Amino acid sequence: MSKLGKLLMYVAIAFGAIAAGFIFKTQQMSSQLSSAEKQAGMKAFFAASLPDIEGNVQPFSQWQGNVLLVNFWATWCMPCREEIPEFIEIQDKFREQGLILVGIAIDQKEKVETFSKEFGINYPVVVGDMDAFSLAEAMGNPQGALPYTVIINRAGEIVDTHLGRVYMDKVEKILKPLL
Repeated sequence: MSKLGKLLMYVAIAFGAIAAGFIFKTQQMSSQLSSAEKQAGMKAFFAASLPDIEGNVQPFSQWQGNVLLVNFWATWCMPCREEIPEFIEIQDKFREQGLILVGIAIDQKEKVETFSKEFGINYPVVVGDMDAFSLAEAMGNPQGALPYTVIINRAGEIVDTHLGRVYMDKVEKILKPLL
């Protein structure tokens, strides 16, 4: 094997190991949120408010008592862009059963507004900066990586968290018993 071939093989192995480590750590973190951490995260969430794309401040307490899918995202984040059309479908599919999907964009308001209109987002979208990162951290995402999704039951408890692109078959399996 040539030197270039060996180098490429080592780079591929290293990349695979890093990816596997990241995935393992993400899964480990999600399952390690203590009850107290989950309660603190939910208290922070329902106490928060951020402006929507029209500039109206939206208190998150207005969504208490519903099943919530909270998604932290940005317009520049490719995995975020991939999952938003599926979130639109999920919101359509389960709206009548009490699901409220909330998009928390960590981005510039103008970009989020343009993106939301272009994609036809059918759920509340609020825009934040460091406040949104702090909220994501309180809800179990200390890295501040995107996308980050949190599912909350009607009692206001965190049921599931997912760092990275989430697939709708997983989301539906979690949501159906909650609705």
